[in-house]
Amino acid sequence: MTIMDTTKPIMAEAAPGVETIDARAVNRKAERQLYAGREKIYPRLAHGRFRAVKWLVMVVTLGIYYVMPWLRWHRGPSLPDQAVLFDVERGRLFFFFFEIWPQELYYVTGILVLSALGLFLVTSAAGRVWCGYTCPQTVWTDLMVAVERFWQGDRNARIRLDKEPWGPVKIFRKAMTHLSWLMIAVATGGAFVFYFRDAPTLAREFIDGSAPAIAYLFLGVFTFTTYMLGGIAREQVCIYMCPWPRIQGAMVDRHTLLVSYRPERGEPRGPLRKDIGWGGRGDCIDCKACVAVCPMGIDIRDGSQLECIQCALCIDACNDIMDRVERPRGLIAYDTIAKQEAKVRGEHEPIQLVRARTLLYAGLMLVVAAVMAFGMWSRTALQVNVLHDRGVLFVPLSDGSVRNGYTVKILNKQHEPRDFVLSLEGLPNARLTILGMESTPQPRITVPTDNLRELRVFVTVPAAGLAALRPPQTPFSIVVTDVANGSVTRRDTLFLSASTPGAR
Repeated sequence: MTIMDTTKPIMAEAAPGVETIDARAVNRKAERQLYAGREKIYPRLAHGRFRAVKWLVMVVTLGIYYVMPWLRWHRGPSLPDQAVLFDVERGRLFFFFFEIWPQELYYVTGILVLSALGLFLVTSAAGRVWCGYTCPQTVWTDLMVAVERFWQGDRNARIRLDKEPWGPVKIFRKAMTHLSWLMIAVATGGAFVFYFRDAPTLAREFIDGSAPAIAYLFLGVFTFTTYMLGGIAREQVCIYMCPWPRIQGAMVDRHTLLVSYRPERGEPRGPLRKDIGWGGRGDCIDCKACVAVCPMGIDIRDGSQLECIQCALCIDACNDIMDRVERPRGLIAYDTIAKQEAKVRGEHEPIQLVRARTLLYAGLMLVVAAVMAFGMWSRTALQVNVLHDRGVLFVPLSDGSVRNGYTVKILNKQHEPRDFVLSLEGLPNARLTILGMESTPQPRITVPTDNLRELRVFVTVPAAGLAALRPPQTPFSIVVTDVANGSVTRRDTLFLSASTPGAR
Protein backbone atom coordinates (compact mmCIF):
# COMPACT_ATOMS: atom_id res chain seq x y z
CA MET A 1 0.00 0.00 0.00
CA THR A 2 1.43 3.37 -1.02
CA ILE A 3 1.08 6.26 1.39
CA MET A 4 0.76 9.67 -0.22
CA ASP A 5 3.00 12.44 1.14
CA THR A 6 0.49 15.17 2.00
CA THR A 7 3.17 17.63 3.06
CA LYS A 8 4.02 18.44 -0.57
CA PRO A 9 1.66 20.34 -2.87
CA ILE A 10 -0.11 18.26 -5.46
CA MET A 11 0.99 19.43 -8.92
CA ALA A 12 -0.67 18.11 -12.00
CA GLU A 13 1.53 17.25 -14.92
CA ALA A 14 1.42 19.91 -17.57
CA ALA A 15 1.99 19.61 -21.23
CA PRO A 16 5.41 20.75 -22.45
CA GLY A 17 5.61 24.52 -22.69
CA VAL A 18 2.56 25.06 -20.41
CA GLU A 19 3.09 26.57 -16.94
CA THR A 20 1.30 25.06 -13.96
CA ILE A 21 -0.74 27.20 -11.59
CA ASP A 22 1.93 26.90 -8.86
CA ALA A 23 4.69 27.85 -11.30
CA ARG A 24 2.84 31.01 -12.28
CA ALA A 25 2.40 31.90 -8.62
CA VAL A 26 6.12 31.48 -8.02
CA ASN A 27 6.87 33.71 -11.02
CA ARG A 28 4.50 36.39 -9.75
CA LYS A 29 6.17 36.31 -6.34
CA ALA A 30 9.57 36.70 -7.98
CA GLU A 31 8.30 39.69 -9.95
CA ARG A 32 7.04 41.30 -6.77
CA GLN A 33 10.49 40.88 -5.23
CA LEU A 34 12.21 42.38 -8.28
CA TYR A 35 9.86 45.37 -8.45
CA ALA A 36 9.43 46.11 -4.77
CA GLY A 37 7.54 49.20 -3.74
CA ARG A 38 9.15 52.04 -1.85
CA GLU A 39 9.75 51.45 1.84
CA LYS A 40 9.17 54.71 3.68
CA ILE A 41 12.19 56.05 5.54
CA TYR A 42 11.74 57.47 9.04
CA PRO A 43 14.99 59.34 9.83
CA ARG A 44 15.57 59.90 13.51
CA LEU A 45 16.73 63.29 14.76
CA ALA A 46 20.50 63.32 15.18
CA HIS A 47 22.45 65.48 17.61
CA GLY A 48 25.99 66.63 17.12
CA ARG A 49 28.37 68.84 15.18
CA PHE A 50 27.28 67.87 11.67
CA ARG A 51 23.60 68.14 12.50
CA ALA A 52 24.26 71.64 13.86
CA VAL A 53 26.07 72.55 10.65
CA LYS A 54 23.11 71.31 8.61
CA TRP A 55 20.70 73.42 10.69
CA LEU A 56 22.92 76.47 10.19
CA VAL A 57 23.22 75.92 6.43
CA MET A 58 19.45 75.43 6.13
CA VAL A 59 18.67 78.65 8.01
CA VAL A 60 21.23 80.68 6.03
CA THR A 61 20.34 79.35 2.58
CA LEU A 62 16.58 79.56 3.09
CA GLY A 63 16.97 83.00 4.63
CA ILE A 64 18.90 84.21 1.58
CA TYR A 65 16.38 82.62 -0.79
CA TYR A 66 13.29 84.11 0.87
CA VAL A 67 14.73 87.54 1.71
CA MET A 68 16.74 88.30 -1.44
CA PRO A 69 13.80 89.48 -3.63
CA TRP A 70 12.84 92.08 -1.01
CA LEU A 71 16.24 93.78 -0.85
CA ARG A 72 16.17 97.22 -2.46
CA TRP A 73 18.78 98.83 -4.72
CA HIS A 74 18.24 102.28 -6.23
CA ARG A 75 18.33 102.19 -10.04
CA GLY A 76 16.77 105.49 -10.99
CA PRO A 77 13.21 106.47 -11.87
CA SER A 78 12.64 104.08 -14.79
CA LEU A 79 13.75 100.74 -13.28
CA PRO A 80 12.50 98.65 -10.34
CA ASP A 81 14.56 99.15 -7.19
CA GLN A 82 15.11 95.42 -6.62
CA ALA A 83 18.63 94.24 -5.78
CA VAL A 84 18.33 90.83 -7.48
CA LEU A 85 15.96 90.66 -10.42
CA PHE A 86 15.68 88.57 -13.58
CA ASP A 87 13.86 91.26 -15.53
CA VAL A 88 12.23 89.39 -18.42
CA GLU A 89 10.28 92.46 -19.53
CA ARG A 90 13.43 94.52 -20.09
CA GLY A 91 15.65 91.57 -20.96
CA ARG A 92 18.19 92.14 -18.21
CA LEU A 93 19.59 90.50 -15.09
CA PHE A 94 20.20 92.75 -12.07
CA PHE A 95 22.46 91.71 -9.20
CA PHE A 96 23.02 94.66 -6.89
CA PHE A 97 25.47 96.96 -8.77
CA PHE A 98 26.01 94.51 -11.62
CA GLU A 99 23.75 94.31 -14.69
CA ILE A 100 23.78 91.82 -17.53
CA TRP A 101 22.23 92.89 -20.82
CA PRO A 102 20.96 90.44 -23.47
CA GLN A 103 24.15 90.82 -25.52
CA GLU A 104 26.20 89.98 -22.40
CA LEU A 105 24.71 86.59 -21.62
CA TYR A 106 28.19 85.12 -21.89
CA TYR A 107 28.60 86.29 -18.29
CA VAL A 108 25.81 83.89 -17.32
CA THR A 109 27.68 81.14 -19.17
CA GLY A 110 30.81 82.03 -17.21
CA ILE A 111 28.93 81.88 -13.92
CA LEU A 112 27.52 78.44 -14.81
CA VAL A 113 30.98 77.19 -15.81
CA LEU A 114 32.44 78.47 -12.53
CA SER A 115 29.64 76.77 -10.58
CA ALA A 116 30.24 73.46 -12.35
CA LEU A 117 34.00 73.61 -11.79
CA GLY A 118 33.41 74.53 -8.15
CA LEU A 119 31.16 71.50 -7.77
CA PHE A 120 33.81 69.30 -9.40
CA LEU A 121 36.46 70.68 -7.03
CA VAL A 122 34.38 70.16 -3.89
CA THR A 123 33.39 66.65 -4.99
CA SER A 124 36.98 65.61 -5.72
CA ALA A 125 38.02 66.89 -2.28
CA ALA A 126 35.15 65.73 -0.05
CA GLY A 127 32.61 63.76 -2.05
CA ARG A 128 28.95 64.78 -2.23
CA VAL A 129 29.04 67.44 0.49
CA TRP A 130 27.05 69.70 -1.86
CA CYS A 131 24.30 67.08 -1.85
CA GLY A 132 24.46 66.64 1.91
CA TYR A 133 24.31 70.29 2.91
CA THR A 134 23.44 72.86 0.24
CA CYS A 135 21.50 71.09 -2.52
CA PRO A 136 17.98 72.64 -2.65
CA GLN A 137 16.43 69.17 -2.59
CA THR A 138 18.32 68.31 0.61
CA VAL A 139 17.55 71.65 2.27
CA TRP A 140 13.82 71.51 1.60
CA THR A 141 13.61 67.81 2.47
CA ASP A 142 15.32 68.59 5.78
CA LEU A 143 12.74 71.30 6.41
CA MET A 144 9.84 69.02 5.50
CA VAL A 145 11.14 66.26 7.79
CA ALA A 146 11.51 68.78 10.62
CA VAL A 147 7.88 69.84 10.13
CA GLU A 148 6.77 66.20 10.05
CA ARG A 149 8.70 65.56 13.26
CA PHE A 150 7.03 68.57 14.90
CA TRP A 151 3.51 67.27 14.22
CA GLN A 152 4.05 63.50 14.41
CA GLY A 153 7.04 63.02 16.72
CA ASP A 154 10.42 61.42 16.13
CA ARG A 155 11.16 58.18 14.30
CA ASN A 156 9.45 55.66 16.60
CA ALA A 157 6.38 57.86 17.09
CA ARG A 158 5.96 58.28 13.32
CA ILE A 159 6.28 54.55 12.73
CA ARG A 160 3.63 53.84 15.38
CA LEU A 161 1.35 56.53 13.94
CA ASP A 162 1.50 55.02 10.46
CA LYS A 163 0.63 51.59 11.84
CA GLU A 164 -2.33 52.86 13.84
CA PRO A 165 -5.84 52.79 12.31
CA TRP A 166 -7.23 56.09 11.09
CA GLY A 167 -8.78 58.15 13.85
CA PRO A 168 -9.19 61.80 14.92
CA VAL A 169 -5.64 62.10 16.27
CA LYS A 170 -3.99 60.52 13.23
CA ILE A 171 -6.13 62.55 10.79
CA PHE A 172 -5.28 65.78 12.64
CA ARG A 173 -1.54 65.13 12.73
CA LYS A 174 -1.38 64.02 9.10
CA ALA A 175 -3.55 66.91 7.93
CA MET A 176 -1.47 69.50 9.80
CA THR A 177 1.72 67.98 8.39
CA HIS A 178 0.53 68.23 4.80
CA LEU A 179 -1.00 71.67 5.36
CA SER A 180 2.35 72.90 6.71
CA TRP A 181 4.14 71.38 3.70
CA LEU A 182 1.76 73.19 1.36
CA MET A 183 2.34 76.51 3.14
CA ILE A 184 6.11 76.03 2.79
CA ALA A 185 5.63 75.10 -0.87
CA VAL A 186 3.52 78.19 -1.54
CA ALA A 187 6.12 80.42 0.15
CA THR A 188 8.84 78.72 -1.88
CA GLY A 189 7.04 79.09 -5.20
CA GLY A 190 6.05 82.65 -4.40
CA ALA A 191 9.62 83.61 -3.53
CA PHE A 192 10.88 82.19 -6.81
CA VAL A 193 8.31 84.11 -8.83
CA PHE A 194 9.35 87.31 -7.04
CA TYR A 195 12.79 87.02 -8.61
CA PHE A 196 11.24 87.73 -12.02
CA ARG A 197 9.22 90.84 -11.18
CA ASP A 198 9.36 93.61 -8.62
CA ALA A 199 8.47 91.78 -5.40
CA PRO A 200 6.31 94.39 -3.59
CA THR A 201 4.37 95.13 -6.77
CA LEU A 202 3.77 91.45 -7.55
CA ALA A 203 2.79 90.72 -3.94
CA ARG A 204 0.08 93.43 -4.09
CA GLU A 205 -1.12 92.04 -7.42
CA PHE A 206 -1.35 88.54 -5.94
CA ILE A 207 -3.45 89.87 -3.07
CA ASP A 208 -5.90 91.87 -5.20
CA GLY A 209 -6.01 89.26 -7.97
CA SER A 210 -4.53 91.43 -10.71
CA ALA A 211 -1.25 89.56 -11.19
CA PRO A 212 -0.47 88.21 -14.68
CA ALA A 213 -1.83 84.75 -15.42
CA ILE A 214 1.70 83.46 -16.02
CA ALA A 215 2.62 84.42 -12.44
CA TYR A 216 -0.24 82.32 -11.02
CA LEU A 217 0.73 79.45 -13.33
CA PHE A 218 4.34 79.35 -12.21
CA LEU A 219 3.37 79.85 -8.57
CA GLY A 220 1.23 76.71 -8.88
CA VAL A 221 3.98 74.76 -10.68
CA PHE A 222 6.65 75.65 -8.12
CA THR A 223 4.29 74.97 -5.23
CA PHE A 224 3.41 71.54 -6.59
CA THR A 225 7.01 70.55 -7.31
CA THR A 226 8.26 71.71 -3.89
CA TYR A 227 5.48 69.84 -2.12
CA MET A 228 6.00 66.65 -4.12
CA LEU A 229 9.80 66.58 -4.24
CA GLY A 230 10.50 67.83 -0.71
CA GLY A 231 7.55 66.36 1.18
CA ILE A 232 6.55 63.19 -0.70
CA ALA A 233 9.37 61.94 -2.94
CA ARG A 234 12.31 62.97 -0.75
CA GLU A 235 15.21 60.51 -1.15
CA GLN A 236 13.69 59.11 -4.34
CA VAL A 237 14.71 62.32 -6.13
CA CYS A 238 18.35 61.82 -5.15
CA ILE A 239 18.39 58.12 -6.04
CA TYR A 240 16.39 58.00 -9.27
CA MET A 241 15.90 61.52 -10.66
CA CYS A 242 19.21 63.27 -10.02
CA PRO A 243 22.07 62.39 -12.40
CA TRP A 244 24.81 63.66 -10.09
CA PRO A 245 25.27 60.40 -8.09
CA ARG A 246 26.25 58.68 -11.36
CA ILE A 247 28.46 61.54 -12.56
CA GLN A 248 30.32 62.24 -9.35
CA GLY A 249 32.09 58.88 -9.54
CA ALA A 250 34.33 60.41 -12.22
CA MET A 251 35.54 63.07 -9.75
CA VAL A 252 36.16 60.78 -6.76
CA ASP A 253 39.42 58.88 -6.28
CA ARG A 254 41.32 57.05 -3.53
CA HIS A 255 42.24 60.31 -1.81
CA THR A 256 38.75 61.83 -1.65
CA LEU A 257 37.41 62.39 1.85
CA LEU A 258 34.25 60.30 2.28
CA VAL A 259 32.02 59.43 5.21
CA SER A 260 33.38 55.96 6.00
CA TYR A 261 32.90 53.14 8.46
CA ARG A 262 36.23 51.83 9.79
CA PRO A 263 35.90 48.03 9.73
CA GLU A 264 39.42 47.45 11.05
CA ARG A 265 38.21 48.97 14.30
CA GLY A 266 34.54 48.00 14.31
CA GLU A 267 34.67 44.34 13.32
CA PRO A 268 33.67 41.82 14.45
CA ARG A 269 30.54 43.59 15.54
CA GLY A 270 27.93 42.37 17.98
CA PRO A 271 25.56 43.41 20.77
CA LEU A 272 27.13 44.83 23.92
CA ARG A 273 26.89 42.70 27.05
CA LYS A 274 28.02 43.68 30.48
CA ASP A 275 29.35 40.22 31.27
CA ILE A 276 31.55 40.18 28.14
CA GLY A 277 34.45 42.57 27.77
CA TRP A 278 35.80 44.20 24.62
CA GLY A 279 38.48 41.61 24.00
CA GLY A 280 38.28 39.74 20.71
CA ARG A 281 35.59 41.99 19.26
CA GLY A 282 35.19 45.37 17.54
CA ASP A 283 33.74 48.61 18.80
CA CYS A 284 30.56 48.36 16.69
CA ILE A 285 27.74 47.14 18.95
CA ASP A 286 25.34 46.75 15.98
CA CYS A 287 22.88 49.27 17.43
CA LYS A 288 21.98 50.53 13.93
CA ALA A 289 21.87 54.13 15.18
CA CYS A 290 23.70 55.13 12.00
CA VAL A 291 20.92 53.59 9.91
CA ALA A 292 18.14 55.19 11.97
CA VAL A 293 19.38 58.76 11.38
CA CYS A 294 20.23 58.31 7.68
CA PRO A 295 17.82 60.30 5.45
CA MET A 296 18.57 57.86 2.62
CA GLY A 297 17.91 54.74 4.72
CA ILE A 298 21.27 53.08 3.97
CA ASP A 299 23.76 51.28 6.20
CA ILE A 300 27.11 53.07 5.97
CA ARG A 301 28.79 49.92 7.28
CA ASP A 302 28.17 48.31 3.89
CA GLY A 303 30.74 50.63 2.32
CA SER A 304 30.52 53.41 -0.24
CA GLN A 305 27.07 53.52 -1.86
CA LEU A 306 25.43 55.53 -4.62
CA GLU A 307 22.64 56.68 -2.29
CA CYS A 308 24.98 58.25 0.30
CA ILE A 309 24.81 62.07 0.19
CA GLN A 310 27.69 62.57 2.66
CA CYS A 311 25.52 64.41 5.20
CA ALA A 312 27.58 62.85 8.05
CA LEU A 313 24.58 62.42 10.37
CA CYS A 314 25.71 58.83 10.90
CA ILE A 315 28.95 60.22 12.36
CA ASP A 316 26.97 62.19 14.96
CA ALA A 317 24.83 59.15 15.81
CA CYS A 318 27.82 56.81 16.13
CA ASN A 319 29.86 59.28 18.19
CA ASP A 320 26.92 59.58 20.58
CA ILE A 321 26.83 55.79 21.01
CA MET A 322 30.62 55.61 21.46
CA ASP A 323 30.35 58.19 24.25
CA ARG A 324 27.71 56.06 25.98
CA VAL A 325 29.72 52.85 25.81
CA GLU A 326 32.93 54.71 26.72
CA ARG A 327 34.79 53.94 23.49
CA PRO A 328 36.77 56.44 21.35
CA ARG A 329 34.88 58.47 18.81
CA GLY A 330 35.51 58.12 15.08
CA LEU A 331 34.23 54.63 14.32
CA ILE A 332 32.42 56.39 11.49
CA ALA A 333 34.29 59.44 10.21
CA TYR A 334 35.52 61.30 7.16
CA ASP A 335 38.29 59.15 5.75
CA THR A 336 39.92 58.21 2.45
CA ILE A 337 40.21 54.84 0.75
CA ALA A 338 43.98 55.21 0.55
CA LYS A 339 44.22 55.92 4.28
CA GLN A 340 42.07 52.91 5.19
CA GLU A 341 44.13 50.61 2.97
CA ALA A 342 47.31 51.94 4.57
CA LYS A 343 45.94 51.19 8.05
CA VAL A 344 45.35 47.57 7.08
CA ARG A 345 49.02 47.36 6.02
CA GLY A 346 50.10 49.04 9.24
CA GLU A 347 51.22 52.18 7.43
CA HIS A 348 50.32 55.84 7.67
CA GLU A 349 48.81 57.69 4.70
CA PRO A 350 48.33 61.49 4.97
CA ILE A 351 45.22 63.21 3.64
CA GLN A 352 46.04 64.74 0.24
CA LEU A 353 43.55 67.47 -0.57
CA VAL A 354 46.06 69.15 -2.90
CA ARG A 355 46.68 66.83 -5.84
CA ALA A 356 46.60 66.91 -9.62
CA ARG A 357 42.81 66.61 -9.86
CA THR A 358 42.02 69.41 -7.42
CA LEU A 359 44.75 71.63 -8.87
CA LEU A 360 43.28 71.16 -12.35
CA TYR A 361 39.80 72.20 -11.25
CA ALA A 362 41.13 75.13 -9.21
CA GLY A 363 43.31 76.28 -12.11
CA LEU A 364 40.40 76.18 -14.56
CA MET A 365 38.29 78.18 -12.11
CA LEU A 366 41.01 80.83 -11.87
CA VAL A 367 41.24 81.07 -15.67
CA VAL A 368 37.47 81.46 -16.09
CA ALA A 369 37.28 83.94 -13.21
CA ALA A 370 40.15 85.97 -14.68
CA VAL A 371 38.49 86.14 -18.09
CA MET A 372 35.21 87.26 -16.53
CA ALA A 373 36.98 89.81 -14.31
CA PHE A 374 38.75 91.29 -17.34
CA GLY A 375 35.48 91.47 -19.23
CA MET A 376 33.77 93.23 -16.32
CA TRP A 377 36.66 95.63 -15.87
CA SER A 378 36.75 96.56 -19.55
CA ARG A 379 33.00 96.86 -20.04
CA THR A 380 31.61 100.38 -20.47
CA ALA A 381 28.31 102.09 -19.78
CA LEU A 382 28.10 103.06 -23.45
CA GLN A 383 27.98 100.87 -26.52
CA VAL A 384 28.20 102.21 -30.07
CA ASN A 385 27.67 100.18 -33.25
CA VAL A 386 28.17 101.53 -36.78
CA LEU A 387 26.76 99.65 -39.78
CA HIS A 388 27.38 100.66 -43.39
CA ASP A 389 24.44 100.49 -45.78
CA ARG A 390 24.38 97.23 -47.69
CA GLY A 391 21.98 97.95 -50.52
CA VAL A 392 23.42 101.17 -51.99
CA LEU A 393 27.16 101.26 -51.26
CA PHE A 394 27.52 104.95 -52.09
CA VAL A 395 25.60 107.73 -53.86
CA PRO A 396 27.26 110.23 -56.25
CA LEU A 397 25.50 113.59 -55.94
CA SER A 398 24.86 116.21 -58.63
CA ASP A 399 27.54 118.58 -57.30
CA GLY A 400 30.23 115.89 -57.71
CA SER A 401 30.35 114.85 -54.03
CA VAL A 402 29.96 111.25 -52.84
CA ARG A 403 27.74 110.17 -49.96
CA ASN A 404 27.75 107.00 -47.83
CA GLY A 405 24.92 105.99 -45.50
CA TYR A 406 25.33 104.43 -42.03
CA THR A 407 23.20 103.26 -39.16
CA VAL A 408 24.61 104.32 -35.78
CA LYS A 409 23.25 102.65 -32.65
CA ILE A 410 23.99 104.21 -29.25
CA LEU A 411 23.17 102.15 -26.14
CA ASN A 412 23.09 104.08 -22.86
CA LYS A 413 23.52 101.69 -19.91
CA GLN A 414 23.48 104.36 -17.24
CA HIS A 415 20.43 105.13 -15.11
CA GLU A 416 20.18 108.72 -16.34
CA PRO A 417 19.73 110.35 -19.77
CA ARG A 418 22.92 111.31 -21.62
CA ASP A 419 23.66 113.76 -24.45
CA PHE A 420 26.13 112.93 -27.22
CA VAL A 421 27.68 114.67 -30.21
CA LEU A 422 28.80 112.86 -33.36
CA SER A 423 31.89 113.81 -35.38
CA LEU A 424 34.33 112.36 -37.94
CA GLU A 425 38.03 111.50 -37.91
CA GLY A 426 40.14 110.50 -40.91
CA LEU A 427 38.08 112.10 -43.71
CA PRO A 428 39.29 115.64 -44.51
CA ASN A 429 36.54 118.07 -45.51
CA ALA A 430 33.84 115.41 -44.98
CA ARG A 431 30.44 116.45 -43.62
CA LEU A 432 28.24 114.41 -41.23
CA THR A 433 24.47 114.85 -41.20
CA ILE A 434 21.79 113.05 -39.22
CA LEU A 435 18.44 112.31 -40.78
CA GLY A 436 15.85 114.67 -39.33
CA MET A 437 18.52 117.04 -37.94
CA GLU A 438 20.06 118.29 -41.17
CA SER A 439 19.56 121.98 -40.33
CA THR A 440 21.30 121.80 -36.94
CA PRO A 441 25.12 121.89 -36.89
CA GLN A 442 26.51 119.26 -34.49
CA PRO A 443 23.15 118.40 -32.92
CA ARG A 444 22.99 116.89 -29.44
CA ILE A 445 21.72 113.33 -29.43
CA THR A 446 19.80 112.54 -26.25
CA VAL A 447 19.65 108.86 -25.32
CA PRO A 448 17.16 108.05 -22.55
CA THR A 449 17.98 106.04 -19.44
CA ASP A 450 18.85 102.39 -20.13
CA ASN A 451 17.84 102.73 -23.73
CA LEU A 452 19.01 102.30 -27.30
CA ARG A 453 18.77 105.05 -29.90
CA GLU A 454 19.20 104.30 -33.60
CA LEU A 455 20.31 107.10 -35.95
CA ARG A 456 20.39 107.33 -39.74
CA VAL A 457 23.68 109.06 -40.55
CA PHE A 458 25.08 110.32 -43.89
CA VAL A 459 28.76 111.06 -44.51
CA THR A 460 29.43 113.25 -47.56
CA VAL A 461 32.85 113.94 -49.12
CA PRO A 462 32.79 117.00 -51.45
CA ALA A 463 34.28 116.88 -54.94
CA ALA A 464 37.31 118.80 -53.73
CA GLY A 465 38.08 116.13 -51.15
CA LEU A 466 37.75 113.06 -53.37
CA ALA A 467 41.45 113.23 -54.29
CA ALA A 468 42.34 112.50 -50.65
CA LEU A 469 40.41 109.21 -50.68
CA ARG A 470 42.06 105.85 -51.21
CA PRO A 471 39.68 103.94 -53.47
CA PRO A 472 37.96 101.56 -53.32
CA GLN A 473 37.57 102.10 -49.56
CA THR A 474 38.96 104.61 -47.14
CA PRO A 475 39.09 103.86 -43.39
CA PHE A 476 37.86 106.52 -40.98
CA SER A 477 36.14 106.77 -37.59
CA ILE A 478 32.80 107.99 -36.33
CA VAL A 479 33.36 109.59 -32.93
CA VAL A 480 30.68 109.72 -30.21
CA THR A 481 31.45 112.28 -27.48
CA ASP A 482 29.65 112.45 -24.13
CA VAL A 483 28.72 116.10 -23.60
CA ALA A 484 28.69 115.82 -19.79
CA ASN A 485 32.13 114.35 -19.16
CA GLY A 486 33.87 114.62 -22.53
CA SER A 487 34.51 110.87 -22.82
CA VAL A 488 35.04 109.69 -26.39
CA THR A 489 34.05 106.44 -28.10
CA ARG A 490 35.40 105.71 -31.58
CA ARG A 491 34.11 103.17 -34.06
CA ASP A 492 36.16 102.45 -37.20
CA THR A 493 34.35 101.98 -40.48
CA LEU A 494 34.92 102.46 -44.24
CA PHE A 495 33.98 105.10 -46.81
CA LEU A 496 33.35 103.51 -50.21
CA SER A 497 34.15 105.52 -53.33
CA ALA A 498 33.65 105.31 -57.11
CA SER A 499 36.25 102.67 -57.89
CA THR A 500 34.67 100.12 -55.56
CA PRO A 501 33.92 96.90 -57.49
CA GLY A 502 30.26 96.74 -58.35
CA ALA A 503 29.75 100.48 -57.90
CA ARG A 504 26.75 102.11 -59.47
